[in-house]
Amino acid sequence: MNQAPKPNQPLVTHIFTADPSAHVFEGKIYVYPSHDLDHDGPSNDNGDQYAMEDYHVLSLDNFESPIVDHGQVLHLNDIPWASKQLWAPDAAFKNGTYYLFFPARDHDGIFRIGVATSPSPAGPFTPEPNYIEGSFSIDPAVLVDEDGKSYIYFGGLWGGQLEKWQNGVFEPDAGEPAADAPALGPRVAPLSEDMLSFQDAPQEIAILGEDGKPIAAGDEDRRYFEGPWVHKHNGWYYLSYSTGTTHKLVYAVSRNPMGPYTFKGTILTPVIGWTTHHSIVRFEDKWYLFYHDCSLSGGVNHKRCVKYTELHYNEDGTIRTIDPYPQT
Repeated sequence: MNQAPKPNQPLVTHIFTADPSAHVFEGKIYVYPSHDLDHDGPSNDNGDQYAMEDYHVLSLDNFESPIVDHGQVLHLNDIPWASKQLWAPDAAFKNGTYYLFFPARDHDGIFRIGVATSPSPAGPFTPEPNYIEGSFSIDPAVLVDEDGKSYIYFGGLWGGQLEKWQNGVFEPDAGEPAADAPALGPRVAPLSEDMLSFQDAPQEIAILGEDGKPIAAGDEDRRYFEGPWVHKHNGWYYLSYSTGTTHKLVYAVSRNPMGPYTFKGTILTPVIGWTTHHSIVRFEDKWYLFYHDCSLSGGVNHKRCVKYTELHYNEDGTIRTIDPYPQT
């Protein structure tokens, strides 16, 4: 039996986990991570070091209770359209059904987003036979808003191929915008009522500075790279994401779930390892950040561990910057 988790310590140590999507379902915390595998394949900007092929679901009654690993809930072999790399997933609940959204490469090597369903938040999940039509890139995150409307956010550069979709079709040789051009933003699409398709075509989210100007591609301390997450607090939508090369989690805010968003600041300073990917969830009137680092493996980028810590807002709604390695 796993022990109760401690802040800024690995949730579990028996497997390598990353990219945690945390939700409160049925009064418990459920975490949907990716599952890192140990292997000796190449490490490159294409992401070949991240060779994950299945998902586990973790849950806990509260932060004083042990973590439960519900085991493998979906495997690459179960998904007809997918060839490899089950990267960062997310989950949602609507229509009495639990949905698991996930990226994977199709048989042409292009990242798409699929969806699987279950009557239980703990799975197992049954995938739809095809990926969501019109989907591309990685890192799906779903917001079921208070009015019942649902939105899916996604996109990641480099291995996530987002820069190759700038003209609406996959261009394998396309690169990032020039440093002084607007940075690429994540994509958002309203989901259909049954959560299985896009209601409208995805559109790019604009992320602006306080001066109202788009953040530039060369502004690597603020520009979008991957790992979008949207949560709502006091009527504001908070879009948080990874800056990639500068290894931070940052955020922007909007009154509209589809943006534009105004950049506000840093949530989490860099962790051990290259990637940083997270979720933010409210549980029992407190807010928590779930994230990962590579401390469990001594810094090996494709052997990560999921952690959590409490998140605090200032009176003006800004988020206090978190140090992942606080002095005790």
